[in-house]
Amino acid sequence: MPRSVSTGASVSLGPSHHALLGTLNTRIGKVRRISANFRAGVQKTSNYTGILWGEGVLARARCGTARLRQYTAMSDQNVRLSLIEVLYHEYQVSQQLGAFVGQVSRAYTVGTLEALSERGSRVARRAAVLVLGHLAGYTSNHALGRALQDDDRGVRLAAEEALRSVWCRAGTEGQRKQLQLVIAANSGRRYHEVIARATALIHEAPDFAEAWNQRAIAWYGLGNYPESIADCNQALEINPYHFGAASGIGQCYLQAGRPRMALESFRRALALNPNLEGVRANIANLERTLGKK
Repeated sequence: MPRSVSTGASVSLGPSHHALLGTLNTRIGKVRRISANFRAGVQKTSNYTGILWGEGVLARARCGTARLRQYTAMSDQNVRLSLIEVLYHEYQVSQQLGAFVGQVSRAYTVGTLEALSERGSRVARRAAVLVLGHLAGYTSNHALGRALQDDDRGVRLAAEEALRSVWCRAGTEGQRKQLQLVIAANSGRRYHEVIARATALIHEAPDFAEAWNQRAIAWYGLGNYPESIADCNQALEINPYHFGAASGIGQCYLQAGRPRMALESFRRALALNPNLEGVRANIANLERTLGKK
């Protein structure tokens, strides 16, 4: 029977992960000696790589005396870290994102990561959302959209970045390549080109929400606010988590001299994504101007 690691959801480990845990086990003795020296007052553990796995705590990190004290305290409190938490702590030290994503992807399915993004510990939720942003397709939009409402700001920020990525992963590979050309044209302010390319893509893939949103950006750039609002509304109809489209509607109404409609739209955008500080500032300014309602 395959071994499982406590994650809040059962996860089976393959051969590569048995090998990883085997490597971790070989270092336990060394780290326990370091921990013993530390507790005895020896302050010569300034930089080491190791694992603490005692009384239910498994942690692997490159750390100095302060980090050793942290993990020792965790051991004393009988805290158990799941594999994804261990890998995330290691990533925070090494900053090797590719290695972290690869390790997690070999241990967890996208479905399990989606579950962890909602029900895991704070660290596990951060890790799961981060990896989903690099691995998941548009089907993870719902899970990541819910993560925008997480109590932890780190999870919310990771979810925002992840969503911006997965929104571009709808459709076929060819349609995604077409979208990248549209985005590049928008970045270059070649708005007429954007409208032509995005319109062709929309005809081919009418449920590609980001194609509608990109065309809305171009209409806005050309000062055609009614068309931009219409495309933003269509993007939101397809993807109700598209805070960018909701914010875009607010900007259009603001430019069109309709502040009350702008305020309503900005509030909708902020409700979808509480991280939008620019939108929050627009709401505050409009409320002062119009009177808070």
